[in-house]
Amino acid sequence: MFQPNDFKKRLDKRILVHNSKLVIIPTYNEEQSIGVLLNQLAPYPFDILIVDDGSSDLTIEQAKASQVTGDKLNLLLRNEKLGLGNAYRAGYAWALEHGYERIIQMDADGSHQVSDLLRMLEFSDTHPEIELIIGSRWVKGGKVLNWNKGRELLSRVANRYTQALIKLNVKDSTAGFRIYKVSLLSRMDIQGVRSDGYCYQIEMTREARDAGASVAEIPITFKEREFGTSKMSFKIAIEAMARVTFWGISKAK
Repeated sequence: MFQPNDFKKRLDKRILVHNSKLVIIPTYNEEQSIGVLLNQLAPYPFDILIVDDGSSDLTIEQAKASQVTGDKLNLLLRNEKLGLGNAYRAGYAWALEHGYERIIQMDADGSHQVSDLLRMLEFSDTHPEIELIIGSRWVKGGKVLNWNKGRELLSRVANRYTQALIKLNVKDSTAGFRIYKVSLLSRMDIQGVRSDGYCYQIEMTREARDAGASVAEIPITFKEREFGTSKMSFKIAIEAMARVTFWGISKAK
């Protein structure tokens, strides 16, 4: 006989038995790359959350056709382009609601390698005290592939400028390849992070520092996207540096 609490018990069971790790992947018109990434992730014990900003191509269809099936694949579909930071804020809220322990950030365009993710997770397993792991291009052993000299210089200068002004004590504060422990995210004012573009990762690093996070950088190989168009621009970088400058000046007062 059905009891009123039966449905709640089934929900509680679902929350307890899903994977403890969630990969959040923001998407906007990534039909050529999302399926490849999901198929690479499929063999491993991660759940996936795609936060899509109203893609007008076949991104969602390609995701559904991938080898990630059943409860492992979760879709958070929005009707408009709200930005990277907004997508991650929505994804974090979803992850916290569903009881995950570690939250992984990955780009949809193939620039982050699953082999690097496995190394980052191995480090996380053996160093449980570390609450934020950053997949870094600029520590010893890290590298980028298929970037022109101008873009590499821009990224290096931006990171050094950020360190000089707001002392984040990491070499790649703009990196988007990360593993957060929920214990850290729960101490951070996630919804108070207002940056949405290039500066979002910097602001999250700043918030993590202010929350007393233990942080480690693991060298990765960052590979420039093969398909689609990069959403990074010189204008976005300048806007980010303007915000960093404001933070630096405000701190100095």
